[in-house]
Amino acid sequence: MSDPAIVADQLVKVYPLDKSGPPLRAVDGISFEVRRGEVFGFLGPNGAGKTSTIRMLTGLSQPTSGQATVLGYNLTREITAIKKHVGVVPESSNLYDELTALENLMFAMQLYGVPRAERKARAMELLTRFRLEGKRDVLFANLSRGMKRALTVAAALAHRPALLFLDEPTTGLDVMSARSLRQMIAQLRDEGVTIFLTTHYLEEAERLCDRVAIIVRGRIVALDTVDGLKERASGRAVVEVTFLDANRCTQTRRIEAEDVAVAVRQALEQVDGAQLVALNTLRPTLEDVFVRLTGLSAEVMLAEKGGQGGGGNAGG
Repeated sequence: MSDPAIVADQLVKVYPLDKSGPPLRAVDGISFEVRRGEVFGFLGPNGAGKTSTIRMLTGLSQPTSGQATVLGYNLTREITAIKKHVGVVPESSNLYDELTALENLMFAMQLYGVPRAERKARAMELLTRFRLEGKRDVLFANLSRGMKRALTVAAALAHRPALLFLDEPTTGLDVMSARSLRQMIAQLRDEGVTIFLTTHYLEEAERLCDRVAIIVRGRIVALDTVDGLKERASGRAVVEVTFLDANRCTQTRRIEAEDVAVAVRQALEQVDGAQLVALNTLRPTLEDVFVRLTGLSAEVMLAEKGGQGGGGNAGG
């Protein structure tokens, strides 16, 4: 088996605050590995330490303590080599409004040291792949939000990186744009690119990720495959009951209990003589695990982001 793409060992990031308060311990001694060729989900609420972790692993911020290797390179001693082999898609685009789609890609390739003779052909290849060939001469500022996000991902792939960091890639996108971007992520994984993904959309993580780490207040509280994490939530039974209320309106309620019999009994008590439409036992979801470990619901996660986007209808 090949070496891991990322090995983090007791990484800590502390931000000094003003004299009136203590320092902020954004990342508190986390250790994990990311396997080559997988989509690794890094989930947690706002302020949990996700972006701080990405900034450390990509050389934008130095760890306060701890160590890591990225693609076999030492994070503190070989950061220049790391930057040559990774791509980064930040939560907010880092492309230039005054440049066209093609010019942004050409400039990205120049920054990454792609040979001049290869830049134009590779840029056109990326525009075609991301369905932006018809927008090659359009200023970045005039592209739709979905197109801007797609071009930002394309720019991060300008030098054909082995590892791609995606920080909230579908936040704020409409359903179709988010679905298209998820399809691109799945295709990149199929091509062998390792992907480190942060997202507030739990359905998105459940569909895309091979393994998931959940970070809360700077510490990893769970790390496993999606199915493995679901097993943690399978100790309690979940039943969903649908019925018609007194106004003949459909109502659906979800009941969780220590076993199926108790859950069913409580579900029928919820109906309380109303017309029963459906009664189903449910398998646990990644959201169930997340709520149990963090105490936060998916709705709270989305509210923290201040908008809708890749979640909800996470098909693709």
